[in-house]
Amino acid sequence: MDLVTSLITGGVIVFVILVLFLLSGLRVVNQYERGVIFVLGRLTGAKGPGVFWVPPFISRMRKIDLRVVTIELPPQEGVTRDNITVRVSAVVYFYVVNPTDAVNNVLDYYRATIQIAQTTVRNVLGQSELDQVLTDRVRVNQAIQNIIDEHTERWGIKVTTVEIKDVELPQTMQRAMAKQAEAEREKRAKVLLAQGEFMAAQTLADAARTISTEPAALQLRYLQTLTEIAVEKNSTIIFPLPIDLVEPLTELLRRSAAALPQSNGSHPAPIAPTTPTPPPPTSTAS
Repeated sequence: MDLVTSLITGGVIVFVILVLFLLSGLRVVNQYERGVIFVLGRLTGAKGPGVFWVPPFISRMRKIDLRVVTIELPPQEGVTRDNITVRVSAVVYFYVVNPTDAVNNVLDYYRATIQIAQTTVRNVLGQSELDQVLTDRVRVNQAIQNIIDEHTERWGIKVTTVEIKDVELPQTMQRAMAKQAEAEREKRAKVLLAQGEFMAAQTLADAARTISTEPAALQLRYLQTLTEIAVEKNSTIIFPLPIDLVEPLTELLRRSAAALPQSNGSHPAPIAPTTPTPPPPTSTAS
C-alpha cells in the first residue's frame, strides 16, 4: 500500500508539474500586437494575435504594437536657402510593418525614428526657400516623408504622413512680409481704380455719342441732374431756364459791347503829323 500510495503521489506531482510547465508556455497577444519569439537566442518569427504556446524557460517574447504612432517633434531651428532663420514644428505618423525587423535591426525603433525625423526636417529646411516653406508645404512634407521612409524601411517602419504645423519667423521678417503684403494690396487697389476710371471714361464717351444724336436728350439729362441737388431739410428752389432763351440774349449783349466806344479812361491814340509834299518842278522854255 505504501508503494502504491507513493506512486500515486509521485504521478500527481509529475502531472501538476507538467500542467504548470504547459501553462507557463502560454502567451496571449492582442489583435493590434505581435509577439516576436526568441528561442535560445535565435529568432523564430512573430506570432499572434490570440493565444499560442512557446517553450518555457528557454524562450523570450517581445510584444510589438502595430498601431499608428504619432510623434510631435519639438521645434526645429534652421536656416533656409535664402538665409532666413525659422523655427518649424512638425508631426510624424508611422507604424510597424515588419515586427521582426523592428526588433532585430534597431535597438529602439521609436527613438531612432524621432532622431531621423528631426535631422531630416532641418536638412529639408536648408534646401528650401522661405516662400516654399510657407506656401508649398505639400511638396516640403512629401520630401521629408520620402527621406524618413527611406531610412526607416530596413527597420520595418512605414512613415505614412509628415505635416509641418507651425512656422515661426523673426519679428523683422514678419514686419517685412507685412509691408510686402500692404504694397501688394495697394498695387491691386490702384490697378482696380485705374480700370474703373477707364471703364467710366469709356462709358461717358459712349453716352456722349448717344446724346449727340438727339439734342433733346441733353436737355432732359440737364433737367434730371437738377433733381439730385435737393437733399433732406433743404429749401433751395431751382428753376430751370431753357438754353434756347439764353443764347439770343448773350448774342445781343456781345454785339452791343462791340459797338460801344472804349470809355474806360484810356487816351486816344495820337495822330501822326502829316508832312506836306513839295510841288513838282516846272521847266521854262528858252
